[in-house]
Amino acid sequence: MAIEVGTKAPDFELKDQHGQTVRLSDFRGEKNVVLLFYPFAFTGVCTGELCALREELPKFVNDDTQLLAVSNDSPFALRVFAEQEGLEYPLLSDFWPHGEASRAYEVFDEAKGCAVRGTFIIDKEGVVRWTVVNGLPDARDLNEYVKALDTL
Repeated sequence: MAIEVGTKAPDFELKDQHGQTVRLSDFRGEKNVVLLFYPFAFTGVCTGELCALREELPKFVNDDTQLLAVSNDSPFALRVFAEQEGLEYPLLSDFWPHGEASRAYEVFDEAKGCAVRGTFIIDKEGVVRWTVVNGLPDARDLNEYVKALDTL
């Protein structure tokens, strides 16, 4: 069961595909955040979801919104994945301590060792305003994110 709407979003500090530290709290007071957890880079459904976001990037990375995608892959794997797929938004590594951010959002599958497909829209005050969680094989509908962002 993922954290609920109305909950203060747990802060985290993760490295992106370029080795830069990204903290959720860095966006507080500045931007809404679309926080997307996905199982692993280079897998079919994950690649499809992340490339669909790439195609609609101005809706998710702009003056008002920041997209952050988190997996349990290492930053090195994420860099190769981002380069291969032309992904220019932050891909964050929840590799070590393994799954710490995924666990904080209650989307870590202990049996599989990875995050399930959890998405959280967090407002500028750091409060979760919308969420959806899908199982490993089930892609999410990014149009739902757009509708949720429009309500902020």
